[in-house]
Amino acid sequence: MLRAMDSAVAGLRAHQNKLDVIGHNIANVNTAGYKSQSYMFKEAMYQTSTNSTGGAGNTGGSGGVNAAQYGYGTMMGSIWVDMTASTPTQMGGLTATIDGEGFFMTMPTVSSVPAGTSDDIKGSNFQYTRVGQFKIDSAGFLVDSNSNNFVYGFRPDGNNALADPITFNEDQLVPIRVCAQNGDIADNNTIALAKSVKIDNEGVITIGIEIPVTVNGVDTVEVKEAVIGQVAVATFQNQEGLTKAGGSYYTASKADNSGICQAKAPGKGATSSLITGYVEASNVDMAKEFSELITTQRGFQANTKIITVSDQILEELVNMKR
Repeated sequence: MLRAMDSAVAGLRAHQNKLDVIGHNIANVNTAGYKSQSYMFKEAMYQTSTNSTGGAGNTGGSGGVNAAQYGYGTMMGSIWVDMTASTPTQMGGLTATIDGEGFFMTMPTVSSVPAGTSDDIKGSNFQYTRVGQFKIDSAGFLVDSNSNNFVYGFRPDGNNALADPITFNEDQLVPIRVCAQNGDIADNNTIALAKSVKIDNEGVITIGIEIPVTVNGVDTVEVKEAVIGQVAVATFQNQEGLTKAGGSYYTASKADNSGICQAKAPGKGATSSLITGYVEASNVDMAKEFSELITTQRGFQANTKIITVSDQILEELVNMKR
């Protein structure tokens, strides 16, 4: 077989893989929170025909020789994820987008995770997302709209949702749940009916609840605002090292390349604050994707021409003996 045909076959495979990436990007042009991917080529293996040697450097000596090598096409170098924040899209309701780097922390199950160490966070079953579209389920938990995962954050200190001022226990990451009528965070037996739910740019979730009061000897109810928790934002030393898990989620593990993970309140220190009422749009650049599509198509076409020419040469060789 000809080396040219082997190289062209490798080129076809690599260009097909890039077309797959481009197609996936274009398919997700309207997917909230989607981060586009870029496909990079690298040279495939080489066969060395002549090794590189240095010159003798003295009278009567021979000169140096450069290496002579045959290449075998191209292959995938990397698939890089562009984590650049995209344009916020107004949605209203219980929505928020992160104004910078970071991810909302969700989990399919109810648990409690220490917030102080990176290993505890990355060793847990968290799924990270940029899509801040939330709702409250029938059990009173704050969940996301993609897979109904529980949204994690911080609980008010002392479980007192009506304290003034309110402070949060930032040592533990817990699923956020509505509070009971006495102002305590809800347990498994008692849940208050939320008359209204809202989130602010620091991730604080506030609901309106009915508190029994007595006015002039008459029992009635008064609607008060109660803080049920604060959404946490996770940041990574290398966010490009996260693994895409589908459904707008990312995962991390202790052994991956994402580096140190921290879970903080939005707007605290270097942690990005939130923009409420908005959801982050896809960051796919259609102009870039279509230009990449054209060059990739031409690259694929050029490799097919090499295969065609190689086939013609092999046909001539076969027809030499007639």
